[in-house]
Amino acid sequence: MVDRFWPRADTWLASESSDPRLLVVGVPSSKASLSPSRSDLTPGAVRDRFWKFSTFHGEHEADLTDVTVRDMGNWPVSELSMHDMPTMVEDLARGLPETELTIYLGGDNAITRPLARALDDDLSRVGVITFDAHHDVRSLENGPTNGTPIRGLIEEDGLPGRNVAQIGIHSFANSVTYRRYCEEQEIRIYTVGAVEQEGMHDIVASAFQRLDHCDRIYIDVDVDVLDRSVAPGCPGSRPGGLTVRQLSEGVRLAASQRKVRAIDFVEVDPEPDINNVTVDTMAHLVLTAATGLALRGT
Repeated sequence: MVDRFWPRADTWLASESSDPRLLVVGVPSSKASLSPSRSDLTPGAVRDRFWKFSTFHGEHEADLTDVTVRDMGNWPVSELSMHDMPTMVEDLARGLPETELTIYLGGDNAITRPLARALDDDLSRVGVITFDAHHDVRSLENGPTNGTPIRGLIEEDGLPGRNVAQIGIHSFANSVTYRRYCEEQEIRIYTVGAVEQEGMHDIVASAFQRLDHCDRIYIDVDVDVLDRSVAPGCPGSRPGGLTVRQLSEGVRLAASQRKVRAIDFVEVDPEPDINNVTVDTMAHLVLTAATGLALRGT
């Protein structure tokens, strides 16, 4: 039954504003995944679930119908190799119209590197905040996989390590070698334990304070930062991760910052998902990011 007093998120997303504050783009890439994944199906799967959600964030009194949006559809990258995909993704990102915020629906984490690179020719002025179980600094010897975006940005693209903050790093999800690499590069690390002890509000505030010298900030939300119990559709999720509430708070706080120009949501595979639990969570997080935009300056 249609209720004209209960607007739904799918109708909002399809509004096709000619003057959008928010762009939504699907980047269906999965060829670079270390674990077999159909994350290329996720942009469509998430859009298909928006009908279940309203446009009103009742806790923060934010109505997304006040946020002009344009859905740019999916980019044709699903069949590209991990070596060809980054070039096309970066070129397409650079060709997007300038808006306050762009949300990218992944796809695997390999899209993060070209999308962050597209923010500015001078990466010394770009900051990257990741919500991720993993450091994503694996060796580049096997190519630009979904386990390498941060290392690639640092070693090959010129992003200073001190311009990176990582929130939600898990136990038993990284190696000591890669942790030492992060420390050598001056990457700021906030573990799940730190989030529990200090609270997500203070952790996000600390991350942005560290990146205060940056002009533009990119947010990478790898949904596998969540606990495995609430993210069965994430190949990389593990027990002991963040709760949906914690991650939602982090996403909202980050998106409310004017320096944040782009956010990606990655590493969800709808095929092994259970009753759309993970896909629905990603849809919720995307709408929460839009809420952060709605709350800028309030």
